[in-house]
Amino acid sequence: MKIHRLQGYIQNIFLVEYADKLLLLDGASRADVPMLEQFITQQLGRPFSQLKLAVVTHMHPDHAGAASILQRRHQVRLAGADCAGEWYQGWRGRARHLLDLGLAYYVGRCQRRPWVKLWYPAVLRFDERLTDGQSLPGFDDWQVLFSPGHTDRDLSLYHPQTKTLYVADSILRVKGKLIPPFPISEPANYRASLQRFVQLEVAQYLLAHGEGGVISTAELQQLIAASPVQASSYRQFLTELVCKRWLRAS
Repeated sequence: MKIHRLQGYIQNIFLVEYADKLLLLDGASRADVPMLEQFITQQLGRPFSQLKLAVVTHMHPDHAGAASILQRRHQVRLAGADCAGEWYQGWRGRARHLLDLGLAYYVGRCQRRPWVKLWYPAVLRFDERLTDGQSLPGFDDWQVLFSPGHTDRDLSLYHPQTKTLYVADSILRVKGKLIPPFPISEPANYRASLQRFVQLEVAQYLLAHGEGGVISTAELQQLIAASPVQASSYRQFLTELVCKRWLRAS
């Protein structure tokens, strides 16, 4: 097994290579599809049909945006959390979908990324519904961990043989410092998920945003202590963003 880290539009992408198959640890963004196609077929020299499964850890644009295209164009099987309802269901969910797309564009602008198409379906048709503790279908060496907090259906993926843990957005590293993601929809569950990581035997963390590698128990405990106790709101985020821009301008 070999794990390739690729630079996506605004996030790290982790592609796991085996002798006869490939696994995508998250659904990437819509803008990442051509890069994935090029990397697999040209740099690895593998038929794209060997990409057997893409896990969608949660429904945000940089983790679910490429999924429907991969499923439709290349018949890649999609796997997501076995949760009731949909993250973007109802009119409030559709409004949140638009806000999340706007936030992805904002992050892209901050990172000086070019303007690209990021639109993707708010609801995906999963081929596999994953539960806590099960093995990934077709990839029995990976274990599914239900790790809500960022959203109500976050997944992390653990590889016991190499003690590798992909935590998606549960942990971010910005300027060398560990920080919680935005939003935190379930603060108590978020802290519980981080505490669960502490209990695991992890030699290497894979982060969707920032450098992974070794993260000490002390660092995780600091992150738990610094995590919010109330759910994040987009109104609060936008207010803080406007205030920061006003202060910089003044």
